[in-house]
Amino acid sequence: MSVPGTPRQCYACGMPTVLIIDDNAAVAVALDVLFSLHDIEALRAASPEEGLALLAQHSVDLVIQDMNFSADTTSGEEGTALFRAIRAHHPDLPVILLTAWTHLNAAVDLIKAGAADYLAKPWDDHKLIATVNNLIELGQAKRALQQRVQGELRQRRELERGHELRGMVFQDPATERVIHLACQVARADVPVLISGPNGTGKERIAEIIQANSSVRDGPFVVLNCGAIPSELIEAELFGADAGAYTGAAKAREGKFEAADGGTLFLDEIGNLPLAGQMKLLRVLETGRFERLGSNRERQVKVRVISATNADLQSMIKAGTFREDLFYRLNVIELRLPPLAARPLDILPLAMHFLGADKQLHADAQAALLAHAWPGNVRELKNVMMRAGLLATGDVIKVADLGLPAASGGMAANAGDDVSREPDRDTISLALSRAGGVVAQAAAELGLSRQALYRRMERLGIVRP
Repeated sequence: MSVPGTPRQCYACGMPTVLIIDDNAAVAVALDVLFSLHDIEALRAASPEEGLALLAQHSVDLVIQDMNFSADTTSGEEGTALFRAIRAHHPDLPVILLTAWTHLNAAVDLIKAGAADYLAKPWDDHKLIATVNNLIELGQAKRALQQRVQGELRQRRELERGHELRGMVFQDPATERVIHLACQVARADVPVLISGPNGTGKERIAEIIQANSSVRDGPFVVLNCGAIPSELIEAELFGADAGAYTGAAKAREGKFEAADGGTLFLDEIGNLPLAGQMKLLRVLETGRFERLGSNRERQVKVRVISATNADLQSMIKAGTFREDLFYRLNVIELRLPPLAARPLDILPLAMHFLGADKQLHADAQAALLAHAWPGNVRELKNVMMRAGLLATGDVIKVADLGLPAASGGMAANAGDDVSREPDRDTISLALSRAGGVVAQAAAELGLSRQALYRRMERLGIVRP
């Protein structure tokens, strides 16, 4: 048991630590004994000054403070001043107020200002321990999240400093992992296959690979295999001599010749017909090809990056895609997730597309985060461009977005704590989408930040 005024190195034992600030020695001893029975270390201070000094010396998980320290004072003003001093230097440290009914209103005001909870004297041991354990767990989860976010931010800055990212806007770790791998494989002279749904930004990843490759000063040539008629795709790839096909009045070079010394990006590679697949395989293996209608062999040095939204393995089983070509293209595969699986990218991308002269209302942000984005980044870009054109002011509101979910309950009930009661799974999913940022998750759920904290505590939810 601790002696007032004698600080202990509490983290040496690996146990959570609570600071008790109360001038009543009997109260402090009773709390110290209670916490020791539940594997919680306690530091004790008999005055606000002593408590603040201990906070400056020790790492503390939670503070329990009285509201009055002078024998002839019952206003709660001393407790209010102490709370504000703690909050000024430790804004994220949870504080439980130990109150008497005579100054309950002061405690309620401090709850609104950010205090974690208040307990009336005499307290209920079971409720106090449950509250303390929940707040410590939430605090530990928050610190872990902050450390993770800081680590990710540090890695992102290193990635940006060391590589050319072609203006790629991202914040989600899932996107960062793809970009990091793209930069890693950029200098290896091997084919890369980028898979993912339409509109996710596969061409931008291909540009990043080109920009960080040994052929970054060479041409970057793009061919969408799904946009060219099958009878013309070979001519697009390999070129054609005059008269090679109807309408070919003069010789023309193909994409491989245009990309010589650089990179050829073949989008929607699954749409390439079998005859073109066979010729493509030969070029990948030898660097040699002939134009249509020509017997003269040409030699090129081209880095090939391909992309697809199709299931090439299923196409191989169906006989519509060559297995040998698949393995030749798929030396390195980068899987770019859909936008809904990269929720932290949504708002940065939205603001990027909107421009610096517009802002997003909190309800509009919640609506963007709640939308499923079947069209991925391409859909988000179109939504923000339309909103920017149609909005009457500088602040984009829910109605300006024109999203199906925007007219429904989530946005309409923003700020209403009682109109909807989200269950545990709904809250956990919202926290996951928000990357553990409570304010962002609360906006999505239509709750205030403190209302969401209370529900998390009641349901025993820890932020991811």
